[in-house]
Amino acid sequence: MSKPTLLKRLGFFSRVLDQVDAGTRYRLVAEQIIHAEKHGFDTAWVAQHHFNGDEGGLPAPLVFLAALAPQTSHIRLGTGVITLPMENAVRVAEDTAVLDKLLGGRLEVGFGTGGTPQAFLPFGLESSQRTEVYGNHLALVRDAWAGGELAGGNRLYPAAPHLRDHVWQATFSVGGGLRAGRDGDGLMLSRTQPRPPETPDAKLSDLQNPIIDAYLSALPAGRQPRILGSRSLFVADSRKEALHFADIGLRRIVEHFKAAGFVIPGETTADLIGAFDVHVGTPDDVIASLQADTALARVTDLVFQVHSVDPPHEHILRSLELTAAHVAPALGWVQQRPTGNERRFAAQV
Repeated sequence: MSKPTLLKRLGFFSRVLDQVDAGTRYRLVAEQIIHAEKHGFDTAWVAQHHFNGDEGGLPAPLVFLAALAPQTSHIRLGTGVITLPMENAVRVAEDTAVLDKLLGGRLEVGFGTGGTPQAFLPFGLESSQRTEVYGNHLALVRDAWAGGELAGGNRLYPAAPHLRDHVWQATFSVGGGLRAGRDGDGLMLSRTQPRPPETPDAKLSDLQNPIIDAYLSALPAGRQPRILGSRSLFVADSRKEALHFADIGLRRIVEHFKAAGFVIPGETTADLIGAFDVHVGTPDDVIASLQADTALARVTDLVFQVHSVDPPHEHILRSLELTAAHVAPALGWVQQRPTGNERRFAAQV
């Protein structure tokens, strides 16, 4: 089983789901990303979800990231993902080109095929069209960035050919891994996914290692692999505290997961943690849990989110601190920038 040997990057991912109103959600997630930058994280990602605030609180990720541009200085900001079939491809090319200028070249662009079938309807599409439209839109975005001629003899301004090297494709499937590899893009792996009926006890790595294999097999010669492994992670100072918030958060969304096809073997907190691929506890607890994940060992980008535990804001900030100080280094991450927090952490050990 091959794995990339590049230095791992550390990322924070948010679906913008703090249990408050929309405006407060945006402010809190901005604070979390700024906090992540302060503690050495390399990347931050926000998801796009339309209409249903319980799925995700942000329909316009590029607008949100534009507001973060002057509040951050070096952390790379990404979309994880833009649901491309629902977008006008030329506008996506324009908006990402402008945003990357505002960010000084710090933009990462994740694309996906979309969400629930109902979400496509207001955009004049059926869910069954998603794959075909996605492929057409992705090709148009790439061509526009490269300065290719658009209808009417137009060309994108500003051109952004370098963004072609910062595209990521999200997928649940081996076919999607092949597509990302053939295109020379980054591969984005989900924090969890339903198990096939014939293997209800499969580990997440059992499903994702074949996707990584397919991606690496299709990657053009000389192209560096970029594999993002997203995982649900909540780290606390005590196991009791971590399990307390995990129990609250996971019970809040259990019916949603069942509707999405997850099989839940029991009703205890441990059952829910296992069924939803969540890693919670003290730094030592989650290090042991994550080190058993053979797919995560192969990624170039370790990206953590607190969903679906969704603890209060202050606890998310603390989880970020513990992740950067203890968890990520144990998984192979080497901090590239000094944070000025070493003395504080040393005092807590």
